[in-house]
Amino acid sequence: MALIRLDKVSVAFGDKQLLDHIDFQLDKGERVALVGINGAGKSTLLKVLARHQPTDDGDIWQDGGARVAELSQMLPAADERRVSDVVASGCAETVDLLNRYQTLAMSHSDADMAELERLQHQIEQVDGWHLEQKIQQVLERLELDGEQQMSALSGGWRRRAALGAALVQSPDILLLDEPTNHLDIETIEWLEKQIMEFRGGVLFISHDRSLVERLATRIVELDRGHLTSFPGNYSAYLTQKEKLLEEEERHNALFDKRLAEEEKWIRQGIKARRTRNEGRVRALKDLRVERSQRRELQGKAKFQVEQADRSGKIVIEVDHVSHHYNNEPVISDLTLSVQRGDRIGLIGPNGIGKSTLLKVLLGQLVPDQGTVKLGTSLNIAYFDQLRGKLNPEKTIIDNISEGRESITINGKSRHIISYLSDFLFSPERARTPVKALSGGECNRVMLAKLFSQPSNLLVLDEPTNDLDIETLELLEEILLEYKGTLLLVSHDRAFLDNVVTSTLVFEGEGRIQEYVGGYEDWLRQRSETVAPPVSKADNRPETVVEQTVASTPVKKKLSYKLQRELDLLPGQIEQLEGEIEQLHLETSAPDFYTGDHQQVSTRLAELQSKETQLEELMERWVELEAML
Repeated sequence: MALIRLDKVSVAFGDKQLLDHIDFQLDKGERVALVGINGAGKSTLLKVLARHQPTDDGDIWQDGGARVAELSQMLPAADERRVSDVVASGCAETVDLLNRYQTLAMSHSDADMAELERLQHQIEQVDGWHLEQKIQQVLERLELDGEQQMSALSGGWRRRAALGAALVQSPDILLLDEPTNHLDIETIEWLEKQIMEFRGGVLFISHDRSLVERLATRIVELDRGHLTSFPGNYSAYLTQKEKLLEEEERHNALFDKRLAEEEKWIRQGIKARRTRNEGRVRALKDLRVERSQRRELQGKAKFQVEQADRSGKIVIEVDHVSHHYNNEPVISDLTLSVQRGDRIGLIGPNGIGKSTLLKVLLGQLVPDQGTVKLGTSLNIAYFDQLRGKLNPEKTIIDNISEGRESITINGKSRHIISYLSDFLFSPERARTPVKALSGGECNRVMLAKLFSQPSNLLVLDEPTNDLDIETLELLEEILLEYKGTLLLVSHDRAFLDNVVTSTLVFEGEGRIQEYVGGYEDWLRQRSETVAPPVSKADNRPETVVEQTVASTPVKKKLSYKLQRELDLLPGQIEQLEGEIEQLHLETSAPDFYTGDHQQVSTRLAELQSKETQLEELMERWVELEAML
C-alpha cells in the first residue's frame, strides 16, 4: 500500500540539478535507505517529501490520512525545556489548539461559544483530548523522564527525546536524516530496535553501514540527479551497483567510439562532403548533444597520510593507572602496552571517559595513580585537536596551507589546490570560507589538515561523522595501509571491524578490558567469557547463564624467576630503543658515510645487532605475557 509517491519531480539550485524528474514510492512496512555521496541531494529529497522544499516540476501524491514525522540529524538544544515539552512539540498544532481552548473556556462570553465549538471540533479531529496520554505512553516506551531538563541529558538521551517528538504524532511515514550521528553504540542499537518495531514506512539517510545492513528492506541511490532502486540489503546493493557501473562504463566507451567515428566522417574531404547524408549530419548533432548532457561520476577522494619516520617498538606503556572524575572512577588499575603498528579501537558509551583515556595515553593528563611512558621518536597527529584549529572565517586553502603554496606528502611536493582536489574540493570550492561548508565537507577539511602532518601515531576521535559511505571506505583503506600506530574512537561498528586489530572496551566503574579484533569479535568473546546481565527482555534459562560463567578462563601465575624476567623486560627494551635511536641519528647524519670506512662498518653492525636484540626481547616479552 503506497503511502507517498513522487512523479517526475525536479529540483535545481542554480545550474546544479539535484533531482532530475525522479520517481519514488514508499509503501507501508518498507524501510528504505537513501544513499549517495555528500552533496547529491539526499536531504533535499527528504525536505521535498516533508513539503519543506518546493519543487520545480513534477507531482507529489500522499495518502489522505497518512501523517509524516521527521527526525533531523541536528540534536535538540540542551536548554531548560522539560523532556515532556520536547516530546509534546511534535504535536505543536494540537498543543496550540488545546491552549487556545483552555484560555477561552476560563473566561468566555456568549460571543465566544461559537469559537469554542469550532476549537472543540478541531481538537476532536486530531484526537487532541488524548494528547497527554499519548505523551506518557511515548515517555514510557522510550524510558524517558518527562520532568528532566534537556540540559541534564547526554546527546543520546536528547536523540531519544527527539524521536519521542516524532513518534507522539502516531506517524505513518518516518523520515530520518543521519539518526545515528554522535550516538554511542548502545544507543544506536536501541534506535535500531525502535525503527524495526515501527509499522509504517521509513525512509532514512545514514552513513552507518551496519545500520543500513540491518534495517533496510530496499536501497535507493541518488546519483547525478537520478534515483535508482535496489531491492534487498546493503550487501546486495553493492553487488548490483558494481554491475551497473561496469555496464555504464561499457556503454559510454561504445558511445564515445561511435561519436569519434562520426566526427572523423564529417571532417572528410570536399568530395565526401558533397555526397554526405544530411540525416547522418543531424544524427551527429544529436550525438554531440547527448554527450554534452552526460553526467560524469564525481571523482572519489584519494587522500593519503604523510608518514613520519618509524617510532620505537613500544609506543605507550601504561602501568597500573587509575583516574577519577568527580570522585567517580574513569580508569581503574589499567595496565597496557601499545606497540608500533597496533590499531586500537575504543568502545564505550558517551561520557564514560574515552577522551580522558586518550589524554592519559598521550601524556596530556597525569593520572591519579600509576605511570604512563611514551615511546621514542613519536610524531602524533590528533584529529580531535584539529576541530578547534579550523578558522571558520578563513577559506579551505588558508586553513590547510598556513601561507604555503605547496605541501609535501611522503617526499613529493604538491600544489595546495592539487592536494585539496584529492579531498574532492574543486579550485572554486577550495576558496570557500569554512563556515559555508556542510558537515561532511568540514570533516574532509579536517582530514586534509590531519594527513598533511607527518605522523607515526594517529589519534582519531569520531572521524566518520558526516562522511559519505564512499569516503568512509576509502578512509578505511588508507588506515589499513598506514605504517604507524592508530588509536581510534568510533561508534561506527563496520568501521571498527574493518580497521582495528584490538579494542579497549569500557565495562563500567572504570574497568577497561582489551579484546582481540573489532566490534563483532568483542561481542563474540564477551558472550564466550562473561554472562551479560539478565534484563526483562532476556528470557534465557538460568542454566545457560551458569554455563557461560563457568567457562570464564582462570589466569595462570608465573614462577618467581619468570615473573622477575617479565618485570625487567620493559626497562631493558626501553634502554635498547634509546640506544638504537642514537645510532639512527648518527648513521643518518649527512657526513656519516664520508668518515673512516672501518668505523662506518662497525657502527652499522652495532645498529643491526641491537635491532636483532630488540626483536628477541620483544618476542620473549610476548611469550611471557601469553603464559599469564
